[in-house]
Amino acid sequence: MGLRDALADTTPLRNEHFARLWRANILTVIGAQLTVVAVPAQIYAITDSSAYVGLTGIFGLVPLVVFGLWGGALADAVDRRSLLLITTAGLIGTSALFWLQAALGNSDVWLLLALFAVQQAFFAVNQPTRSAVLPKILPTAQLPAANSLNMTVFMAGAIAGPMVGGALIPVLGFSWLYLADTITLFATLGAVLRLPALPVEGVTRTPGLASVVDGFRYLRMHPVLMVSFVVDIIAMVFGMPRALFPEMAHESFGGATEGGLAFALLFAAIPAGAVLGGVFSGWVSRIDRQGLAVVAAIVAWGVAIAGFGLAVGLAGGTVGVALAAAVVMLMAAGAADMVSAAFRQSMLQGAASDEVRGRLQGIFIVVVAGGPRIADVLHGGVASLTGAPAAAGYGGVLVVVLVLAVAALVPAFVRFRLSQL
Repeated sequence: MGLRDALADTTPLRNEHFARLWRANILTVIGAQLTVVAVPAQIYAITDSSAYVGLTGIFGLVPLVVFGLWGGALADAVDRRSLLLITTAGLIGTSALFWLQAALGNSDVWLLLALFAVQQAFFAVNQPTRSAVLPKILPTAQLPAANSLNMTVFMAGAIAGPMVGGALIPVLGFSWLYLADTITLFATLGAVLRLPALPVEGVTRTPGLASVVDGFRYLRMHPVLMVSFVVDIIAMVFGMPRALFPEMAHESFGGATEGGLAFALLFAAIPAGAVLGGVFSGWVSRIDRQGLAVVAAIVAWGVAIAGFGLAVGLAGGTVGVALAAAVVMLMAAGAADMVSAAFRQSMLQGAASDEVRGRLQGIFIVVVAGGPRIADVLHGGVASLTGAPAAAGYGGVLVVVLVLAVAALVPAFVRFRLSQL
């Protein structure tokens, strides 16, 4: 395979609607990641506690679960373009409130957490809707490539956000980061405005509890899709140590409590690895055994996270070498996560019928975004007992063991192929 074949498949960008949304995301995700960095950094600066940083898991998880599930049902009942417009406007409003509280010198951690919860509620409705739109504008064969392109842009922004944010927080303060997020969201709003009407195909129900239950019932009838959620929960809950990054940057690598280079590098490493994986993802479109690819990618994620915990634990020696090793391990984990996410999303989008697609994407966003929130709480609590390096390292080992056990119990998942649908 030559270099051209190894590079990302850009065929989906020939579709004007996908291309417009994709280009808008280049700006939007940078701003969003500035907020992702600023919120835990501001909480840690106010409280000097990883346990409080871990509370973002609870305040993010509850609205993600409630509004992710309801939002998925809503996306199966109304025009999806209209829903995207409303939720994008809501995200702009909450980002502006983040800016306002920081500009006024807020020191109330509970106000910050409450704003975070409101933002996550809008996010939880917006994301299932966006994902449900993708199979409407692209053929099934292009979904793995499209998801790889989306993941690459998202993670590229996640590099720029932490690097810029972590370095600029001590200089400019938090308010400027929140303001940048607010402004960049208008790019996505403009792209959504140019989408055509996107009504739901098939019979839909009033968005409520019964509709949500129907989505779970559909999922129960498709065990392979159910397992795709289970393995991701395992990977994120036990293998995502991001709540420990502020403490590790400060105590293990000698960074400032408000941010600094080590803080920025830790936050940027996973996205950097995902971007490298996305740039060289041309092979993704040629993989036929998507289930096996997901298992292999999550095992690689677990091994890399275990190596990260070990590298941080060795920081008492040569700090620079330990930091470099930790960053490399996180980058390897990021590349593995990109592969896993692209295939899992493609499996779900390709296998689900349109009238239930929003609800399944609602469940997907609850799992994808909710898993790390649980991890924030879990890792923050465990680290107070075992220390941050051990909490991360043992979590990675547990990921490998549990995912291999699930693969052995459900061999149909390992054999899954989109081409057989």
